[in-house]
Amino acid sequence: MIALISLLIVILFSIIIVRIGAVALEMTGLSRDMATFQAQSAFSGVGFTTSESEYVVSHPVRRKIIRILIFVGSAGVVSAIATLVLTFVGQSKEEATWRLLWLFIGLLIIYLFARSKMIDRGMRWLIKRALEKLTSLKVYDYEQLLGLSKGFSIGEFTVKAGSWLENKKLRDLKLDKEGILILAIYRRIRGKEQYIGVPDGDTEIKRGDKLICYGPEKAIRNLSQRLKGKKGDEEHKEAMKEEEKRKKEEKKEMEKIGLAQ
Repeated sequence: MIALISLLIVILFSIIIVRIGAVALEMTGLSRDMATFQAQSAFSGVGFTTSESEYVVSHPVRRKIIRILIFVGSAGVVSAIATLVLTFVGQSKEEATWRLLWLFIGLLIIYLFARSKMIDRGMRWLIKRALEKLTSLKVYDYEQLLGLSKGFSIGEFTVKAGSWLENKKLRDLKLDKEGILILAIYRRIRGKEQYIGVPDGDTEIKRGDKLICYGPEKAIRNLSQRLKGKKGDEEHKEAMKEEEKRKKEEKKEMEKIGLAQ
């Protein structure tokens, strides 16, 4: 019975360690989904071969977190297997059946613990506070900073043949008049993907470029679908009018807030 309890404790601690690692990765700027996946992958040693992993390990702090998770995970997996074997070795058929039943109940309780949103919020709060005090990691709420809940978005799309953007310089496109900023470009050069961060006005958009954009969600979506020709030019003019209207409304809201204060 001691071996069974030990196994459940190992599993519980493994879940908590993965949660700590995920929160730590999230605090370095990763999205919650990516941080959780990479923490689980590193701890289990399974699936940590995605293209995202290169992005994670290129960051010194993230690399350190991943290294710790891999080290602790290797010990945790071995411990879990050893205690699982000890749980059923030398037991009669009846005793093994009862232990299997208790194992199922214990795993169900741990599963409900791990899936509880209330417990998740509490754990994340405690982990963040502990990491803030014990490490130099800082928490940035990127959703709030970038206004992602206010209609703005960070989007990406690939420039296809016939796109209104193709073979034009950023300066000539005047995307800022539509409220859109090009944060980066991923471009394949000689078979390798190159990253162009904060491209300047002389950067020419090529077919096959993957654009990382920031701006109103609707504007980015329309831009990704815009085609060459007179219709595309008309859509650009309409988008500039929409952005001008949005800015005027935003200014009015700011003035109202100023008067209220």
